[in-house]
Amino acid sequence: MAALRVATGAGNWFSALALGVTLLKCLLIPTYHSTDFEVHRNWLAITHSLPISQWYYEATSEWTLDYPPFFAWFEYALSHVAKYFDQEMLNVHNLNYSSSRTLLFQRFSVIFTDALFVYAVYECCKCIEGKKAGKELTEKPKFILSVLLLWNFGLLIVDHIHFQYNGFLSGLMLLSIARLFQKRHMEGAFLFAVLLHFKHIYLYVAPAYGIYLLRSYCFTANKPDGSIRWNSFSFVRLISLGLIVFLVSALSLGPFLALNQLPQVFSRLFPFKRGLCHAYWAPNFWALYSALDKVLSVIGLELKLLDPNKVPKASMTSGLVQQFQHTVLPSVTPLATLICTLIAILPSIFCLWFKPQGPRGFLRCLILCALSSFMFGWHVHEKAILLAVLPMSLLSVGKAGDASIFLILTTTGHYSLFPLLFTAPELPIKILLMLLFTIYSISSLKTLFRKEKPLFNWMETFYLLGLGPLEVFCEFVFPFTSWKLKYPFIPLLLTSVYCAVGITYAWFRLYVSVLSDPPVGKTKKQ
Repeated sequence: MAALRVATGAGNWFSALALGVTLLKCLLIPTYHSTDFEVHRNWLAITHSLPISQWYYEATSEWTLDYPPFFAWFEYALSHVAKYFDQEMLNVHNLNYSSSRTLLFQRFSVIFTDALFVYAVYECCKCIEGKKAGKELTEKPKFILSVLLLWNFGLLIVDHIHFQYNGFLSGLMLLSIARLFQKRHMEGAFLFAVLLHFKHIYLYVAPAYGIYLLRSYCFTANKPDGSIRWNSFSFVRLISLGLIVFLVSALSLGPFLALNQLPQVFSRLFPFKRGLCHAYWAPNFWALYSALDKVLSVIGLELKLLDPNKVPKASMTSGLVQQFQHTVLPSVTPLATLICTLIAILPSIFCLWFKPQGPRGFLRCLILCALSSFMFGWHVHEKAILLAVLPMSLLSVGKAGDASIFLILTTTGHYSLFPLLFTAPELPIKILLMLLFTIYSISSLKTLFRKEKPLFNWMETFYLLGLGPLEVFCEFVFPFTSWKLKYPFIPLLLTSVYCAVGITYAWFRLYVSVLSDPPVGKTKKQ
């Protein structure tokens, strides 16, 4: 890979890490894959065999194209390689088609496109200054960060078992972050604009990019106290940024605007008819809210305070993606989640503007935007936690406090992904991989910050250790109880609620850290 050849200049250790994880990904090729495998096969077929005017209308399969146009063109490009593996996978009417050659092509397409992620990690390691450590290679912040990103447990199971292209997309995000750290603002803005038109979930972190670029690029200088020097505003820079956004958007959406199909495209991208929570509840505020509603409804029925005939039939615990009504607590609308999300991200945006802390301040704001959207967004997928976990890795090697937050967030967030792999053969794989990654993360960061206070207090240690008994109960005890038939949702409910507590705690701690940190009080030319 080109990325590996570039990385060689920084030392053979980076190439070895990248090659090692690539070999591991190849070993995971025969494992279970989710319906997302069929989703992407269908998108290959749609973009290859149909004209562009039908891409966002085609509905032969239930897995319709619902990503932005750049990703559709990405699938189109892949399809022209796929035809040399198995032409039948490109037939729109071959629903649930999965030959051995199709499997190999789709698995290797994820592995190959991860080259961008490898290069992005290399760039991030060049611009992140971690805590100074010993002379041993394994104690150096760049080595630790490389392992935390390249061998990230969440990316491995979501992309290379469950099946998605998050590595490629995360590579674009990390590369844009690296460019902002390197003060290459225009490149960073361009990469993020392109990323938005690959996957619109990254709109969650767009406020951080917008405010930071306005504050640190369009305004070219600060006063000694860190406040804005208003006469340093550059209209040329603002117009340049606007032009980048406009040109990228025009390239992406222009063909559909010409076809008068923008409303159809947007209806696919933002399907608000889906329920508040995904089929498996993402471990966020709404999981806690819905669990409380479930508990109150059960108590109400037991005490005969509720009429069983009036309890909504569309139970959230049925595992269906649908609209529903809460039983006891007020039902939540998309508008309510939007308002909650905006309220949650506003303090971080204000800090980015009024308490500038340079690129690290931007990175903290980006993570808080991602976490706040995860906590309060509508129909959040559990996999969206990676949007916060990966950039948080960059902060973890800098300060002990950030390392502590990272470990709690990552361990809890990664465990919350376990229900994605529910087949027996993958059980030892996910347990072993998570144990290895978690043990390395904790031990390496403890070594890096060994001269400072412990990374966890007793309460945090007790909570993280509680994940062990929870896994034993969900996987090895519950299936043999009489509750399995009557309350099949209990393992998912317990996992989601328990992990929601940890993620909420990490989000709160990071917010406290951001709000309490002083601004950088130096005049800087950005």
